[in-house]
Amino acid sequence: MATLVLGAVGSAIGGAFGGAILGFSGAAIGGFIGSTIGSVVDSWIVSSLAPAQKIEGQRLDSLRITSATEGAIIPRLYGRMRIGGNIIWATDFREETKTTTQGGGKGGGGGKVKTTEYLYYASFAVALCEGPITGIGRIWADGKPLDMTGITWRWYRGNETQTPDPFIAAKMGAANTPAYRGTAYVVFEELPLSTYGNRLPQLSFEVFRPLADPDTAEGLVKAVTMIPASGEFTYATEAVRKTVGATTTVFGQTTGGTSSAENLNALPDEADIVVALDRLQAMAPAVESVSLVVAWFGNDLRAGNCTIKPGVEVATKVTSPKIWTVNGVSRVAAHLVSRDVEDRPVYGGTPADFAVVQAIREMKARGLRVTFYPFLLMDVPPGNSLPNPYSNSAATPGQPSFPWRGRITCSPAAGYAGSADKTAAAATQVSNFFGAANPAQFAISGDTVTWTGPSGDWGLRRMILHYAHLCAVAGGVDAFLIGSEMRGLTTIRSSANTYPTVTAFKALAADVKAILGPGTSVGYASDWSEYSGHQPGDGSGDVHFHLDPLWSDANIDFIGIDNYMPLSDWRDGFDHADALEGWPAIHDRGYLQANIAGGEGFDWFYASEADRSAQIRTPIADGSAGKPWVFRYKDLRAWWSEPHFNRPGGVESGTPTEWVPQSKPVWFTELGCPAIDRGTNQPNVFFDPKSSESFTPYFSRGWRDDAIQRAYLEATYLWWGQGTNNPTSAVYGGRMVHVPECAAWTWDARPYPFFPELTGIWTDGPNWRLGHWLTGRLGAVSLAALVRHLCLRAGLAESLIDVSGLWGAVEGYVIGALESPRASISTLARHFGFDAIETEGVIRFVMRGRASVTTLAIDDLVASREGEAFELTRGQETELPQALKWQVARTDEDYDAALVEARSITVDTTRIASESFPTAIPPRVRRVRHGFEHPPNERRCRRTDGGVDRPGKRHLPPAALAAGARPRRRDPARA
Repeated sequence: MATLVLGAVGSAIGGAFGGAILGFSGAAIGGFIGSTIGSVVDSWIVSSLAPAQKIEGQRLDSLRITSATEGAIIPRLYGRMRIGGNIIWATDFREETKTTTQGGGKGGGGGKVKTTEYLYYASFAVALCEGPITGIGRIWADGKPLDMTGITWRWYRGNETQTPDPFIAAKMGAANTPAYRGTAYVVFEELPLSTYGNRLPQLSFEVFRPLADPDTAEGLVKAVTMIPASGEFTYATEAVRKTVGATTTVFGQTTGGTSSAENLNALPDEADIVVALDRLQAMAPAVESVSLVVAWFGNDLRAGNCTIKPGVEVATKVTSPKIWTVNGVSRVAAHLVSRDVEDRPVYGGTPADFAVVQAIREMKARGLRVTFYPFLLMDVPPGNSLPNPYSNSAATPGQPSFPWRGRITCSPAAGYAGSADKTAAAATQVSNFFGAANPAQFAISGDTVTWTGPSGDWGLRRMILHYAHLCAVAGGVDAFLIGSEMRGLTTIRSSANTYPTVTAFKALAADVKAILGPGTSVGYASDWSEYSGHQPGDGSGDVHFHLDPLWSDANIDFIGIDNYMPLSDWRDGFDHADALEGWPAIHDRGYLQANIAGGEGFDWFYASEADRSAQIRTPIADGSAGKPWVFRYKDLRAWWSEPHFNRPGGVESGTPTEWVPQSKPVWFTELGCPAIDRGTNQPNVFFDPKSSESFTPYFSRGWRDDAIQRAYLEATYLWWGQGTNNPTSAVYGGRMVHVPECAAWTWDARPYPFFPELTGIWTDGPNWRLGHWLTGRLGAVSLAALVRHLCLRAGLAESLIDVSGLWGAVEGYVIGALESPRASISTLARHFGFDAIETEGVIRFVMRGRASVTTLAIDDLVASREGEAFELTRGQETELPQALKWQVARTDEDYDAALVEARSITVDTTRIASESFPTAIPPRVRRVRHGFEHPPNERRCRRTDGGVDRPGKRHLPPAALAAGARPRRRDPARA
């Protein structure tokens, strides 16, 4: 029997039974389905989104015009967008005359020329949009960036408590000055007009207004890490200038040469990190904690041979008013980072000490909590001849280029012939790696910390203790990490069950605690594959909770985990295991949350890459002790709440380890997902072509996907925010996972869009597109939140709205004219490709392209009085457009208009459809972003079955009215 596969997208509900649909794909109630995108069908509940009038909204090309129109509409802006505004108040121009005299010969002879120049200054206010906004970024005057140096201006958020502007009140009188509550506006005082021909320039403003709802990334992310970790002056809050071609006098002064700013790449008068922090607080208003990442450089994967030094980009550089120095090391004595084939440094240098102090103080002045995160970058260039510890007897020359610090290990590594593992040599190599620095070997003078110990000691202890002292100089920090992701080191054994790196970290934690005091939380950031124990897989059957001596140490305040655990196993099509279980798409929040304490690493594992390809899943079990949680790296709850017993030789010890169940909170010291297609399949990998560690996630097609990054963050923070998933400790009274300090990776101190666009300055710019960066992504508006917001403004009760079927974000969206909420939602639906379906009295918004929810046979349908149970009607080919032109704004530039064209080569028509959306989007967005390889409206250019679109007519019985709802999986094992 023929069957009809009914997807959740565009599902038709029989009109004869009271069902109603708003189908932006044009599905008629009880009549037909299909037709063209954009046709609208009324229903009793959806009609509340629209008044009886139809008013055309503002388009992209009219958003940037500054007007002075009385009675103009106040726009509504969401996300980040460039708009012009409306002048709401102004004084008369102030005229200033400037007279100069030239000429006149010697002794008074000759004529004189007297020149009078008229200069004009304007004071005015520009209303931008409905408030409250969270910030203003760039400002353009006559289409060019406005240099704000010397300009007096203020901006008002547009909240309901704002007070009148004092300058306007001084001019108008306090009693006559409105506060413009609810309207965001800008006031300029005495703006010089000479540059603009003595007229007011056309001004436009980059305005930030995220919707930080409790279920959005903007409302959930309370902590972030701040990188780039390297960059000699990246973290400086004062301007640092570089001089080229200068000469130095005998008194140490420099003369001549050309000067350029090192850290003023976004605004001419504001340091990059200050701009970046402004953007952070504007785009992610819930953020209250920042982890400052600062890097030194390791040069060898062999622990006993690795030196750890601060690095510089070039051997000589003249800077003012500050020079580079770290730990008392001058530029000439520092590690010189490797260079690429274009002779550019592959890394930035270590941030100068004064810059780190300035950054810490700036963050604390903003009311942010600060975690200091020392980081180790491995500068092992390609073509090196270093012995590879991951080879028999370490005899193979050439280590992997620019590897992960977690690869540092003993030499030869465990599992290779001649390995130092489980020998006294391993302890010696670890000792060499850490060095012998002690807290007394540092001298403090003002804001400067210098090293007084042996010049050849370049161990990890020197780096960590230096920064502990520097953080104290800066006024202290809230938390301090003594290291991160040293998985290859922490699993080294000097005997069967002795881990010398763990012992070394305990001693380091004690020294750091003594320097910073009890007010600073101290921890170690373990890798997600490292925190729970060591299972060497060498056939011994050993299971050791090797970090327990560290986790239980009195100087360690929390369990740090860099959490990049996989949350999906998604493949092409819908015939793979997870889709067959009923999940509609990889972006579905319920699907991702089901894999936080489930799926790979909890219920099952892949025994080989061949099994992964074939989806042959091996259940996780524990035949000897009946404690499968020991082998589940995702079973954080059991690990945290149970006593731990080592298993030497596979036999469980009768005595537990030092770990006291529920004794300390867990911090996700890193948490994130790359913005790449199927990033949740393998969140720990990153794309960086220069590194041997560069990978794309399992089964990724390599496309950019901002939506999956957002879905990962929202699913994770919401899940751990629920008490049922995050138990309360009986020991310290707090939650197991301390969500306010779970730091999303990562925000950049180099402001967007200058990073990543300025690749001549920052060579890692191309990595941003598919990377973990939140910069340039956080601050957009969740599509689900925006649609819900528009429905609520229309007066619909929240209980009648279901936006769980939407994902992704709107980078920027402006409603600039009288427009019904329905018209606004229709615009978004055409742009993003989703439908609104009314079922059981609730409007459910769902993305197109999801997995089918059920299969219906002809016998499951009912015949209408006029025709058959299922009919197809052939439409007119001439109704289809031959080409579509689609105009939006690009967020990576100055919000310049981008025109995209999609063209069909088979439709026999000359019609061209053109639309201009008041929307900002990122460039080069592929199929996974909107559900299409090309612009969303290209679907209007497509034909099906070799012919034109065929509207369908189908009638469902009452029992099938809920077919639009996705069946949810219930796992009996976790019920």
